[in-house]
Amino acid sequence: MQLEEVAFLLTDVMYVSALLGREAEIPINTSLIYKVTLLAVRDSRSLGVLTALDCISLGSQKRECGNFHFEREEYESAMRSYKRALSILEIPAPATLSPEEDAELCEHRIKCLNNLAGAQMKLQLLEEAVVSCDAILMMDQDNVKALYKKGKLLSETGSLDEAISILKRALKLEPTTKAIHAELSKLVRRQKGEPGTSRPKGKPKSKALLKLGDDLKPLLPAKRQSTRKWIMPWIAILGAIITVVASVIAAMSLTEES
Repeated sequence: MQLEEVAFLLTDVMYVSALLGREAEIPINTSLIYKVTLLAVRDSRSLGVLTALDCISLGSQKRECGNFHFEREEYESAMRSYKRALSILEIPAPATLSPEEDAELCEHRIKCLNNLAGAQMKLQLLEEAVVSCDAILMMDQDNVKALYKKGKLLSETGSLDEAISILKRALKLEPTTKAIHAELSKLVRRQKGEPGTSRPKGKPKSKALLKLGDDLKPLLPAKRQSTRKWIMPWIAILGAIITVVASVIAAMSLTEES
């Protein structure tokens, strides 16, 4: 585009409304057309020369974008945003930072890594999530969120003893957190082999599936649809046979009475 040139930009659904839409503003699965006017052109700033404050501001924007996707259960998009935020927050060289700036950047990295681990857990990327938790614990060995997540991840992979040890450590740091109590109690029961403590099979339907309901029927696999079409005629035939038999029996009964 040239300066002051006007263009119309047709957006893809995934960049605007995705599966759930945006409440009353944008309906489900809707694209938009933007009218764009190019008002100015400037060179982009090199990430390598950003100040710590710039990195924190830009990284926070990317993290908030990830949080938006996470709340909508768009976990892959959320994960990409968190990774982008981390790449920005890790740019400044520690030697050029004051202790206060370094501590603030570290705090924001920890927030991003915790959110990233949450998205990875939702996507069943267990090994990657453990790496994210370990990166947090290298910066803050007493980070309760990372300890709790790592304990859950280790329990998923069958490392019950290590998971219980880590959860006990988290509980010692935050003895009033109910989620840690519940997870630790569940693992102790599993370790003892008590019934009813095995991991549930399958996963619950997402908000998107629950919200769309019958609207998803056209998207069902062909096999499921064809099976239903095959069953329905046989039900009708069976109903007709039952009706005929009942009529015959009724007729025979009337004949005997007469």
